[in-house]
Amino acid sequence: MPEGRDENSVRPFGCFTSDLHAMARWLKACGVTTVAMESTGVYWIPPFQILEEYGFEVKLVNARHVKNVPGRKTDVSDCQWLQRLRTYGLLSGSFRPDDQICVLRSYWRHRANLVRYAADHVRHMQKALTQMNLHLHKVLSSVTSVTGMNIIRAIIAGERDPQKLALMREPGVKNTSEVIAKALEGDYRQEHLFALRQAVELFDFYHRQIQACDGEIERHLRTFDAKVDLMQNPLQNRRKGERSRSEINPLWTFGPSSTE
Repeated sequence: MPEGRDENSVRPFGCFTSDLHAMARWLKACGVTTVAMESTGVYWIPPFQILEEYGFEVKLVNARHVKNVPGRKTDVSDCQWLQRLRTYGLLSGSFRPDDQICVLRSYWRHRANLVRYAADHVRHMQKALTQMNLHLHKVLSSVTSVTGMNIIRAIIAGERDPQKLALMREPGVKNTSEVIAKALEGDYRQEHLFALRQAVELFDFYHRQIQACDGEIERHLRTFDAKVDLMQNPLQNRRKGERSRSEINPLWTFGPSSTE
């Protein structure tokens, strides 16, 4: 706070929402129009958003750019150093898109986390299969393909005959049923079957969460104004042989792929 605006130019506030509103009202009463704050983890988001709601120009600065405060670093000296740099015009704010884009980015980041969590359970499935000497990953391009998941679900349901399991092979699979059956001759131990079952259940759970998140993303995308007139500028058809991102990396859609 610049000198002369209040009896105390430095005033502490709590982190609760009511405290943040009190901080914003105090800054308003002191005639402050612009605020500089460090971007520390995700803790800056609530005060940033509340300050913006009150009409302040908020500059979010990189903490690495303001570490040259002289003397021992404290919260008080830190805020005074930021205020001085901002007064001299030495701070440039980080880029932050408008709120509509920020909401979309939050959804996408959350979706990326869900995909990562689900991928962990794919590895758990592969570990349980390997411990039972079932080399499904060597005869299929992915254990989460249609063929792979059908076989795994049948194993969980109690099927142990390699020949019957191999008959679940989809037409597009490169390896023959004989090769797949050979890979499914294993040591079906109860503890590994239990781990496999739980990994599949968690995989399915995160798959449902991803689908729910996709629904929220689609709903939010409908709030955007169209930037291109698709009637005048229709999307170009993909060239023959060109693959989409989801075909290159199935985790983008995270549904069982139809081909191996």
